[in-house]
Amino acid sequence: MCHKILQNCLERHPALVTCAGDIEDAVAQLCKILEAGGKVLICGNGGSAADSDHIAGELLKGFAKQRPIPTEWKGKLGENLASNLQCGLPVIPLTIFNSLSWAFANDCNPEYTFAQLTFALGQHGDALLCISTSGNSPNVLHAAKTARARGLATIGLTGESGGKLKDLVDCCIRVPASNVWEVQEMHLPVYHAVCLMLEEKIFPGT
Repeated sequence: MCHKILQNCLERHPALVTCAGDIEDAVAQLCKILEAGGKVLICGNGGSAADSDHIAGELLKGFAKQRPIPTEWKGKLGENLASNLQCGLPVIPLTIFNSLSWAFANDCNPEYTFAQLTFALGQHGDALLCISTSGNSPNVLHAAKTARARGLATIGLTGESGGKLKDLVDCCIRVPASNVWEVQEMHLPVYHAVCLMLEEKIFPGT
């Protein structure tokens, strides 16, 4: 099924065939992390910040599947509450910490906000997904370096050059575009495919 998901994505967006192998690698790494009980942190600026929230929204609840929680939870939560919950994956967009971000910007150097959050929240066995259209966003690069030092798996989602980020991550998905808006347009089908493939791998029978 995962092969069909990726194939469907490539049929609709044939330019992304150059990324197919890296998409599969990213899914394999993220799946390994999540199935082992780890979590995924995500960071990015501007439109990539919105993408970070978007990705979390697809994974924290059902995306293409309903993902009902196991029946044993009905005894603990009650029928009504349990039937209204879905299985989710632990994903944290580092873009949502408004109070921390402004406090850090006021007290420290805002360029290191994502790195601070990665250092505080990331642990060995987790993953950091870094989104940067250029691959050169300083705050994202700092987060990637911090993640590697903390023992996190690192994945990049960039434009065709990969920038400096490609050398700081375990896997870099480089879409074949360089203009910011075109890169962002290509990022959407890529991360939708990633989310669908993760859902299929982790919740195959739901």
